[in-house]
Amino acid sequence: MSNDDYIINESYDPQARVDEFQKLEPEFWKRKKLEEMNKDEWEALCDGCGKCCLNKIEIKGKIRFTNAHCRFLDCQSCLCKIYEHRFEVVDDCRDIDLNAVREKPRWLPKTCAYWLLDNGYDLPAWHPLITGKAASVVESGNSLSGRELINETKVDDYENYIVDWQDL
Repeated sequence: MSNDDYIINESYDPQARVDEFQKLEPEFWKRKKLEEMNKDEWEALCDGCGKCCLNKIEIKGKIRFTNAHCRFLDCQSCLCKIYEHRFEVVDDCRDIDLNAVREKPRWLPKTCAYWLLDNGYDLPAWHPLITGKAASVVESGNSLSGRELINETKVDDYENYIVDWQDL
């Protein structure tokens, strides 16, 4: 299978994923530590912003984000085109697990629900678990949608693409 064979299912509806949250215990994130969450709760914490799919570089012990994105990120929906196969296809794709959340230096964005909850903060008001709307992340300006991005396949030197967006 070539890289072009991986595409987002045209019938995929991000709101349908958020509608599934109705089956979860209300406000489970306020009563459970990350370690106590089941797979469905863990997945529901992801707001779908796409920021973890930005390429990062470490400079002097600090993670710097670039506006270069993984070639499999759909920049409109901020979804991975190959989500189910990402670890098989992308050597450096990271699973968002407890180790990733707690890794130093921090490489997850400041708005990441996993990082926020693990550090004693609540979910932001725009998070789909709060609003019940998948679109609330885009509407609030907290996704990659509409930002100036470049596909990693067009980048020679990541240092030329460092960004200092407030939400990273």
